[in-house]
Amino acid sequence: MARAAKNRVTLAEVAQLAGVSRSAVSRTFTPGASVSGQTKARVEKAARELGYRPNILARSLTTGQTGLVGLVANNFKNPAYLEILDTFTRLLQARGLRTLLINLSDEVEPQRSLDLLLQYQVDAVVVASSTLPMGFTDAFVEAGLLVVHAFGRTNDGQYDVVSIDNQAAGALAARRLLASGYTKLGFLGGPQLATSTRDRLSGFMSVAETEGASVQVHFAQGYTFEAGNEAMHHLMETGLAQGYLCGDDMIAMGAINALNSAGVKVPERVGILGFNNIQMSAWEGIRLTTIAQPTARVMELTVDRLQAQLTAGEPSKPSVTLLPCDIIERDTLAPVKQS
Repeated sequence: MARAAKNRVTLAEVAQLAGVSRSAVSRTFTPGASVSGQTKARVEKAARELGYRPNILARSLTTGQTGLVGLVANNFKNPAYLEILDTFTRLLQARGLRTLLINLSDEVEPQRSLDLLLQYQVDAVVVASSTLPMGFTDAFVEAGLLVVHAFGRTNDGQYDVVSIDNQAAGALAARRLLASGYTKLGFLGGPQLATSTRDRLSGFMSVAETEGASVQVHFAQGYTFEAGNEAMHHLMETGLAQGYLCGDDMIAMGAINALNSAGVKVPERVGILGFNNIQMSAWEGIRLTTIAQPTARVMELTVDRLQAQLTAGEPSKPSVTLLPCDIIERDTLAPVKQS
């Protein structure tokens, strides 16, 4: 470590080679700082020749900005979240921002995450979860942090939200199950306290009740294969519905495994509709019919909104953007009945 520090190229060496002042080098590598095109070109050429890299931490002392964005997320065992985090980090890095990842694991209280974010002096926070309890994100706003909640729930205007319309998604699922001719519907949601679960159930029930369908409601303990498997085994003991909306694709795959192990054919006896359209859902031998979130677009809009707030110079009015979902037809639901 001492040798690396000793051999590190300094700002003064770049200034000497470029024939400019130290402040000119500093301004060259400070976003938004005033520096002439000629000076900038000379400094960048000298920096390339010497292999100089600006000290981001030192620059933050001058600008008051660290370039760090806290990314608060959970459910890392779920493939859907790994895809989301991969895209988020790449989008942020493309904008010159760095990510401080906060792994919530099983935590539902914000204080430990908030303490870490404040210690590292992040410029902003992205909360990337649809499963947190109401009020979780409010704690970051109350601490004075700039916040965008991706895959969150509509709120009272305290922070930006970019998400899907979960109530509309629940209604879409119910209509699709009814279109297969199912009259006994099942809702196998994720954890009961998750806001996404509650909103999807609300939309699901509104359609089912209007159409006079019966609904069996059950909640898995988590967004995992094991939780879906366990939940479906329990449902088989109490009586099965004809078609289920599952809280996500992993729950759906676990439910299908439980049905297959009991000799219950999918979709001939029970139809299964997943949620998220993870890559695995399209694999041969699975081919899960599922609801696809526009995850890439949610993430793009989240980063757009984040950067707009960072560069605004003054607080802007929070916005809520809700995007629609689509159904990806595969093999785990009976086909739509022709009228």
